[in-house]
Amino acid sequence: MSLQSGPPRQNPRPRESFVRPRQIDDLDRAIVELLIADGRLSNAEVARRVGLPESTCAGRIRALRESDVIAGIHADVDHVALGRPIEAMVALRFAGHTRGSMDSFRERIAAIPGVIAAYHVAGADDFLVHVTAPSSDGLRDLVLDHLTSVEGVGHAQTSIVFERIPGARPVG
Repeated sequence: MSLQSGPPRQNPRPRESFVRPRQIDDLDRAIVELLIADGRLSNAEVARRVGLPESTCAGRIRALRESDVIAGIHADVDHVALGRPIEAMVALRFAGHTRGSMDSFRERIAAIPGVIAAYHVAGADDFLVHVTAPSSDGLRDLVLDHLTSVEGVGHAQTSIVFERIPGARPVG
């Protein structure tokens, strides 16, 4: 589960291929890397670390937010500490691929307790859903009551996560 500053962003604005993205320079990359590592850093601390005046740094951070380079600030949550030690990826395959069933699923999925994120993917499966649960029974109930009961879902495969290995999160 993520905590974001500002309103939740379920579906980021689609990027059009003809829209030129904002030019990102080495200072912007340094700012983004610092905020990825610790989103709680003050503007003054970010400015100090990258060697900019505070007002210039604040303007760059504002521009990065306005251009959706920085889409939100998130908390890395320990699900075990929250009483949800079971983590899984659930692959869902729809029996038919109607816009209505896909849109309906996308609208419902974010509201399901225990859903960390859902990914609409290409390939044999249509969605990968990252979930947490308090127990194996809770995981079973989440899958049966909330995921496979969705109209159009023809197949679900649940994979328990043994370990989460964070990536390096390169900016570049």
